[in-house]
Amino acid sequence: MDGQWGAGKHEEVSSVIGNTIALFMALSVIIMIGLLLAVKPITVVMLTPPEAFGETVTYLTICMIGIPFITGYNIISSIFRGMGDSRSPMYFIGIACAANIVLDYLFIGVFKLGAAGAALGTTLSQTISVIVSLTFIRKRKMGISLSLKDLKPKTAVILNLLKVGIPVALQDGFIQISFLVITVIANNRGLNDAAAVGIVEKIIGILFLVPSSMLSAVSVISAQNAGAGKHDRARQTLWIGILITVVFGTVSAVIMQFSAGSVMGLFTDNTKVILLGRQYMSSYVWDCIFAGIHFCFSGYFCAYDLSGISFIHNSVSIICARIPLAYLASIYFADTLFPMGIAAPVGSILSVVICISVFIWLSKRTGKLKGSI
Repeated sequence: MDGQWGAGKHEEVSSVIGNTIALFMALSVIIMIGLLLAVKPITVVMLTPPEAFGETVTYLTICMIGIPFITGYNIISSIFRGMGDSRSPMYFIGIACAANIVLDYLFIGVFKLGAAGAALGTTLSQTISVIVSLTFIRKRKMGISLSLKDLKPKTAVILNLLKVGIPVALQDGFIQISFLVITVIANNRGLNDAAAVGIVEKIIGILFLVPSSMLSAVSVISAQNAGAGKHDRARQTLWIGILITVVFGTVSAVIMQFSAGSVMGLFTDNTKVILLGRQYMSSYVWDCIFAGIHFCFSGYFCAYDLSGISFIHNSVSIICARIPLAYLASIYFADTLFPMGIAAPVGSILSVVICISVFIWLSKRTGKLKGSI
């Protein structure tokens, strides 16, 4: 692998990697401290039911302590993907998933730690993944030679990182805020509704692993091809990514129409929660298709340093569709969560429309993208 990436400019690559580590690890610690100080206010704002307040505070506190480890894993995975190695991050996350299952069994099943056990399992599994990946980097000759000078901030490098990183960070932050708002809406409907929404969000998070991975894959492969002047191959990567996500999303949505109740039953034996969860999942799961499409477009835009477009379409989607539709559904359909679940795919459809419109517009105006459609 040595000499096949970064155009052989290993010193510049090391400087970029070093500055990336220094910048985002520093930010992760600052964010962790800020969130730890705001745990109780956040729990109050979320309208957490009184009977779940204590466990929620404990769960959030432990999860927030794990933020630097999540950041560390994402940085290391980005380094591997940037070097054309997408397999190693898959192995690392596989190790984390296996560790999470074992630790959840120990902390929740054996030691009966409840929400605290779930949070500990997640945080420690992420820590294990980071340790394994760092060990892998040290033992494998990858051409990376980091020193203290590489960690020293360089204005030009930091500005370039922020140019791409700020829109992406704002986009992800906005998405998380939307999830928080929808959680507040669900909590306001009562404990059963809140539990159903919470379980479905976990299941959706698993299903979204494929669309999310396509975002990263499309971004990395398209960027490599664009950098080599092979724009046709970059566009082909986009279409293949969309095809994969649409097929996966369609299959997942159809399966969930028949098995949502059974899947919910794996997490709870409360018949009311299972019914509400089945309703919510039946409509929400279609988002796997449409979110997958705009994820692929976002990856493609990022490959051409147009990450701001992803921030714009996600913001418009959240403000104009996802949150207001979820709120209206919670008011006018108090006995079912099905209409509330529709808000997510409708928001993603709006994002897809914006992405396609921008893509066509850029195809006509930009030589690199000319003939994209």
